[in-house]
Amino acid sequence: MGMKDSPMWGTIACGAGLFSDGYLNAIIGPVGTMLKHIYGTAYSNSPSYANVSALVFVGTVVGQLVFGYTSDHISRKWSLMVSTVILIIFAIMGAGAYGAHGSLDGMLAALCAYRFLLGIGIGGEYPAGSVGASEHSGSLKAGSRNRMFIMFTNVQIDLGFVVAPLVAMIVTLACTENHLRAAWRICLGLGALPPISLFYLRLKISEPEPYKHEKMTAKQTPWLLTFRYYGPRLCIVAVIWFIYDFSAYSFGIYSSAILDGLLGGSSKLWVSFGWSTLLNLFYMPGAIAGGYLSDTRLGAKKTLIICLILQAIVGFIMAACYTSLSKHIGGFVVVYGLFLALGECGPGDNIGLFAAKTSSTHVRGKYYGLAAAFGKIGAFVGNYAFPAIGKYAHGDELKSGQYQFYTGAALAIFAAFLGLLLPELDQDVVAREDIEFREYLESHGYDTSVLGIHDGSEASLEASETQQVKAESHNKFD
Repeated sequence: MGMKDSPMWGTIACGAGLFSDGYLNAIIGPVGTMLKHIYGTAYSNSPSYANVSALVFVGTVVGQLVFGYTSDHISRKWSLMVSTVILIIFAIMGAGAYGAHGSLDGMLAALCAYRFLLGIGIGGEYPAGSVGASEHSGSLKAGSRNRMFIMFTNVQIDLGFVVAPLVAMIVTLACTENHLRAAWRICLGLGALPPISLFYLRLKISEPEPYKHEKMTAKQTPWLLTFRYYGPRLCIVAVIWFIYDFSAYSFGIYSSAILDGLLGGSSKLWVSFGWSTLLNLFYMPGAIAGGYLSDTRLGAKKTLIICLILQAIVGFIMAACYTSLSKHIGGFVVVYGLFLALGECGPGDNIGLFAAKTSSTHVRGKYYGLAAAFGKIGAFVGNYAFPAIGKYAHGDELKSGQYQFYTGAALAIFAAFLGLLLPELDQDVVAREDIEFREYLESHGYDTSVLGIHDGSEASLEASETQQVKAESHNKFD
């Protein structure tokens, strides 16, 4: 089996681009810290202070909705290719943002515009990339399908969150704090390298097999029946994703600023970025553990709920002990890191898994895109809400941190409750969802014989029959 038809290569090629999401979202935290050091209050008091990091989320929502539609009705592969090109172009243009006559306002306006357009490319990675990864992973060995999907989606995002402050630390050391104007541009420009490295691999893969047999054009889509069947489930997944992104991206983006404040603002920038790197490293064991747990008897649903409850407990402890922890930066990072790790082990890993595998192939791109878009709206809201929550402390840095952790912990409890309403996931869920949705449509008079990409090949027909036999066989043992 060549690269083009290999389920493993397909899973890697489709999912690994989410590294760019993690890196390009996380790097704006250190970049913002650099800009604040360069321009002082001229930057921190400008409207662009929040917009530089927030507008990428707006663009991501647009991309998720647009590419969710095109990945279902046009092509998974070519939707992914277009999003890859957008990522490359606007990562480079963001690094070169420049205002007329060198003005700060003009440069920040250009940076905001490029970040918005970059977000559209990031958004395409979700419905086109993750959905493709879930469908390719459905052909992998049973017992590894959920894990491999997670390893090449959420783990990649988290890896980007780790690499971003590490790159900022190295670049700041190399350029020195006397050349931060070059340092922040280098940090942004390096974000073009991951999508460039995946371009050839994505060009060579083929459409996922389930998509070939279940593709539904916009004209064929029974919108009302689809909403009745998947609407309630989609709402639950979307709200949990909103809560997760509200906390995860807010804590992640502002971690360098939080640490900078705890360090007193007098330490070297690279020291702050180094602590941020150490802090973000806690994402990795949490994300990797969550991937393995999702394929055990515990399963994705229980893993999500248990980790959310544990995260809430750690969050409440952290808020209550914030004054003591703030005096010991090492202890603060360990407890804060545990809070983040639990978030990745539970909702970080598994909410994307639920979004990708609890709908049929016919509408998976739109279903996933809508859920992910709602999540990014949560990130956008959190980007503004976190500083607003801190303002209630009236300049008290310690109380500001406490309020933020109380908020994150309370939301985790609510998300755990919603998780009880989710279905269980098993190894054959992708194939079974397709058959069950077909049966639902047929029971309401819909002609399912028109679905799929009909190339008439024997291999195509055989693959379709194999997929149906697998799902029917699994149902007999349930």
